[in-house]
Amino acid sequence: MKDIVVSGIRSTGNLHLGNYFGALRNFIKMQDENNCFFFIADLHSLTTHPKSEDFHAKVRQVLAEYLAAGLDPDKATIFVQSDVPEVSELYTLLNMLAPVGELERTVSFKEKVRKQPDNVNAGLLTYPVLMATDILIHHATKVPVGKDQEQHLEMTRMFARRFNSLYESNYFPEPTAYNFGTELVKIPGLDGSGKMGKSEGNGLYLADDEATIRKKVKRAVTDVGPSVENAPMPEAIQNLFTILEAVSARDTVDYFRDKYRSCEIRYGDLKQQLADDICRVTLPIRERILAITSDANYIAKVAREGADRARSSASKTLSEVKQIMGFKPF
Repeated sequence: MKDIVVSGIRSTGNLHLGNYFGALRNFIKMQDENNCFFFIADLHSLTTHPKSEDFHAKVRQVLAEYLAAGLDPDKATIFVQSDVPEVSELYTLLNMLAPVGELERTVSFKEKVRKQPDNVNAGLLTYPVLMATDILIHHATKVPVGKDQEQHLEMTRMFARRFNSLYESNYFPEPTAYNFGTELVKIPGLDGSGKMGKSEGNGLYLADDEATIRKKVKRAVTDVGPSVENAPMPEAIQNLFTILEAVSARDTVDYFRDKYRSCEIRYGDLKQQLADDICRVTLPIRERILAITSDANYIAKVAREGADRARSSASKTLSEVKQIMGFKPF
């Protein structure tokens, strides 16, 4: 029997190399082996008050980019979170099982309060409940999570146990973390430190054209080069090699590592090769992004059919949960 896998997709910003070589390539593998539900988390994004005039356009763009990068609506259920109203109703019910003090102690809430003290809304506080709802409503058994969301998964397991105990049932399974078998590739940014991301302004995006990619790589942070053979690499240079290892052939990586060890490295050559290989990986995806974004009927069809399948699963869960809780029609 296949595992049921649920994972949310952020609804703002373009996909970058970090997304692609991180979770996304594993999502593509997962959809061949499991019953997958991938959703664009537009309700979650409301905690930051996105502008209404470009809200839908961003959701549409993210959907197109994930489809172009390899998610297949014939293999997985791909939908927009807000298209499944059962999620909001189960979210309300599960909120009744979430003590405020417990939610206030979550690491993510404390971090958000620190970062956006002028916008500490109830959605931020109950974010773990909505995340648990997304998972439990489809009876997920596996959830791919990063380090920063491990606490949310544990809270999801806790909500499942609490519901089952309170209502003397064994209704919700306790999902476990999806083990990819290997450590996720972490793609650093071009600014010499940290991970690649939109907020850091150091990303290489799947939708970037060739000129943009080459310009960004050319401006990547380097140093004056090694002066001693076999010298350790500073972080900025190691970051470039990490990206090179993700997009280039093994012999290419070995060639430039040897040049670095022997103090013969020419960063201009390294950057040119890196830009060539990034373009080889991303430009075909960019072409698919452009084709999909220009086909409004296809995007609408994917969203509509995905919502129908997701609602079929979610409505069954909601109906059964309400029955267990004692709701009855008059």
